[in-house]
Amino acid sequence: MKTVILLYETCCIYEIVITNYFLQYSGHELVFATTDGKPVTAMEKFSLNATCALKDIEPKEVELLLVPGGDISSIANEEVYSFIRAVVDHKHLVAGICNGVDELENAGILKDIESTHSVKEALVVGEYAITARANMYVDMAIAIGKKMNLFVDEADLQETIDFWKFHKAFC
Repeated sequence: MKTVILLYETCCIYEIVITNYFLQYSGHELVFATTDGKPVTAMEKFSLNATCALKDIEPKEVELLLVPGGDISSIANEEVYSFIRAVVDHKHLVAGICNGVDELENAGILKDIESTHSVKEALVVGEYAITARANMYVDMAIAIGKKMNLFVDEADLQETIDFWKFHKAFC
């Protein structure tokens, strides 16, 4: 199983970097996909290389699809929507933050479930979808970690929350 991070021109890397760190640290395979497999430039002006094109990934092999925010116009298409729906159809997790939530909405997977589009909460964790507002990137990373059982135990979870959310030093 792999985690797929959907990269595109102007995607916001800061919104997903902590999630990526948690997944990498816990040994999950990270795949950075673009619609065409070519590099893109993030909102923060980092040049990002893709592992592959989205079409080269089997949705049934995806444990998590992560869609960051940014100007989603370059990924607002049926190829991306179909991929998102296929991941959910296999009962695997999708997560969107900021405008990434719009992409999940456009794919039709948020219909009839709570999300940041349908309730006032800034983070909503559902069975197969996690949605977050842009400023909730730490909370989203922790929610994904909990959902995917990335934490060894309750103490590990609490230490993670204390460090990343409350900036407590452990020296």
